[in-house]
Amino acid sequence: MPIYLVRHAKAGERRVWDGDDRDRPLSGKGRDQSKALAARLHPHAPPLLLSSPYLRCVQTLEPLAERCGSPVTIEQRLCEHEPFEPVLELLTEVPDNTVLCSHGDIIPATIVALERRGLEIVSTPDWRKASVWVLKRSKHGRLSKAKCWPPPGKG
Repeated sequence: MPIYLVRHAKAGERRVWDGDDRDRPLSGKGRDQSKALAARLHPHAPPLLLSSPYLRCVQTLEPLAERCGSPVTIEQRLCEHEPFEPVLELLTEVPDNTVLCSHGDIIPATIVALERRGLEIVSTPDWRKASVWVLKRSKHGRLSKAKCWPPPGKG
C-alpha cells in the first residue's frame, strides 16, 4: 500500500511576500491545485493527513481534509530547511495511504536518500509544486518503489 508525499501547491511569490514566510498562503492557482489534489487523493481514503506547519502546506491539504472529514495534523519534521533524516523515520511510522505535505527542499532530499537505500523510481521525477510522490512498501514494510504524479492541470 502506498504513502503519498505531496509538494505544497503554488503559493504567492516569496520575494514579494511582506511577512513571515510561514504565513505565505496559496495563490489562486494553488487553491485550484489543492482542490484537484483532493479529488485525486480522496478515493484512496487516507487515514492521516500530515503537514508542515507552513500555511501553504496546510492549505494544500485542507480540501482533502474537508472531503475526508479528517483534520490536518501539523508535523514539525516536514518543515522547510530541516534535515531529511527525520522524514525518513516518519515514513516508517505512518499507516498506509497517509498523505504528507512538505516543501521543495525536503522532498527531493528524502527521495534521493530513499533511492540510495534501494528505492526504485519507476517514473520521471517531478519536483514542481503540487506534484505527488507515491511511495509503495514491500511486504516487509520497506519503501521499495516510487512513482511521481505531475501537478494537476498545467503545473
